[in-house]
Amino acid sequence: MNKPANHKDVWDVINDLWRTAKQLWWGFFDWLAEVSWRNLTILCGAVLFAGIILRYQTLALLFVLISVTTKSVAGGKRSAEMAAERATTRANVEALERSLLEARMAALQAQIEPHFLFNTLALIGQLIETDPSQASKIHTSLIQYLRAALPQMRAATGSRLGQQFDLSRAYLNIMQARMRDRLSVSFDLPVELMHAEFPSMMLQTLVENAIKHGIEPKPEGGHIAIRAASSDDGITVTVTDNGLGFNLHAGDGVGLSNIRERLKVLYGGNALLSIETPLTGGAQVSIRVPKHKEKV
Repeated sequence: MNKPANHKDVWDVINDLWRTAKQLWWGFFDWLAEVSWRNLTILCGAVLFAGIILRYQTLALLFVLISVTTKSVAGGKRSAEMAAERATTRANVEALERSLLEARMAALQAQIEPHFLFNTLALIGQLIETDPSQASKIHTSLIQYLRAALPQMRAATGSRLGQQFDLSRAYLNIMQARMRDRLSVSFDLPVELMHAEFPSMMLQTLVENAIKHGIEPKPEGGHIAIRAASSDDGITVTVTDNGLGFNLHAGDGVGLSNIRERLKVLYGGNALLSIETPLTGGAQVSIRVPKHKEKV
């Protein structure tokens, strides 16, 4: 009665040994595909030396023959396959990161835009009774802002630089209506850069930061200058203010951290966010991107 059971146990052991042997072989095969010829030569030399000392010359020679033959015949193909697998995995990870970042941006905009919109509508409501002409100006600027903002919020990657300047101009028109003489602005966008591609909502984030952290808390207000410039290595957009300044030890905050992440996903190491403190005070924040977006 015990023989069939014993027979089955033997086959189970044989199958386990076979699976283990296959795993070891393919592990060794993958290692051969990755290892350099220099390191393989050193290993083969060590195996031959050990084989001579231990009097297993035949096994040592067999190991060397199998290793060199496998490396020569199949190693290159397997190495290419593994490289392709890694590239596919990296592309999937980057796509996932990009999707996550876009979702994060959408959530961030969903939090910020209603706050700005409600404040502006409340201001219009107040001015309708006290200053109808000013209320009309803000209403017009709000329409311009929404017309410029909505397409950019839907954009997955970027929009035209001219559109982004229009968005910031409409936003600052509203802020000037609220702050009156406490805020002055200037724009410098060369004609040849109006249709250049630039990541959506990034310029607007810099402008909002300049207002929130630089100009608005300053009792006498200040000036915001927005300019774009082209060079051989890319396009640089700079927002400069003479407000309270940027605390270099306080960290980037949500908006600037988000910009850094987006630049990394979109351009790898080919884009840059820089923060400086001008000698005259205030803050200067710049974004440089390649003229033609490169795949990473």
